[in-house]
Amino acid sequence: MTRNQRIFVFLVVLPLLVSVCSSATPKAPPPPPKQNQLMWHFYKVTNTCRDAELYIRHQVELLWHQDKSITPKLLRLLYSDCFVTGCDASVLLDGPNSEKTAPQNLGLGGFVFIDRIKRVLEQRCPGAVSCADLLNLATRDAVHLAGAPSYPVLTGRRDGLKSSRSSVDLPSPSISWQASLDYFKSRGLNVLDMTTLLGSHSMGKTHCRFILDRLYNFNGTNKPDPNMDPSFLSSMRKLCPPRTKKGQSDPLVYLNPQSGPSYSFTNSYYSRVLSKKSVLGIDQQLLLGEDTKDITDEFDAGLEDFRRSYAYSMSRMGSIKVLTGKQGEIRRNCRVRNH
Repeated sequence: MTRNQRIFVFLVVLPLLVSVCSSATPKAPPPPPKQNQLMWHFYKVTNTCRDAELYIRHQVELLWHQDKSITPKLLRLLYSDCFVTGCDASVLLDGPNSEKTAPQNLGLGGFVFIDRIKRVLEQRCPGAVSCADLLNLATRDAVHLAGAPSYPVLTGRRDGLKSSRSSVDLPSPSISWQASLDYFKSRGLNVLDMTTLLGSHSMGKTHCRFILDRLYNFNGTNKPDPNMDPSFLSSMRKLCPPRTKKGQSDPLVYLNPQSGPSYSFTNSYYSRVLSKKSVLGIDQQLLLGEDTKDITDEFDAGLEDFRRSYAYSMSRMGSIKVLTGKQGEIRRNCRVRNH
């Protein structure tokens, strides 16, 4: 079976997997939750906060109508949380040496959104809903409002007790696709997950400092990345001039100019990869791997294939190294540990 055939078969089976995961709760009472296990509608089944997901969804809708940047901000928060010490909301903790102070987390936002939703949850169900579940559910609801499918989120996560700047090993956006795949595999994900989740770059912004190497000194050559469309290179250089002076500004640019301020979830990301108009180096690298190129072609040709795969891969990412049962705690304030 060829690579294209394998990808096609997976994408045909994928809707069935998502459908099974997202099917309605059966009429018979579900069994009690097992220790150390995520489950469907955890707060309803355990009767600790039956309408937690409705409260979160309502608040996300209110916030999204006020500021659509909530979607890429929560997506980046979730990635920065899950890929470091697991989906334990450790990235939300404040502190002089916490994860949010790491260089890789420069410009990380969305904390005020989480604070607002958490206040509502604490009013309705004090001490019941973890910040880790809140972040996963709010992100799901925000990307759905932007046009993504409403994928299943199992719940029952607990919050981590520590957050360390030194634990943040998020890779540079200029790494090769092979190095990126190795990193994803170290978190239990595969090449389809990686190529799918990078599609989150269909919306959001990045600082110029993360792409200056592509524009002016690719791999130390003093030349631009040869995999950039010349006209696109010219336009990006106007937005991101060389940094020649101390204290020079570091502008923000859209990851996907086609989406821009609408922050809409589309497959145009893959079209830009194929036309060599990606902003981040890792995105453009998808053209250089056989499997990543095949998947990129597939998603460019059909939005629904991308949507289905996105639902599946987001669910997988949200299950990385979770704390459950009596592990960790349920914070009353997502920024600080309980006392």
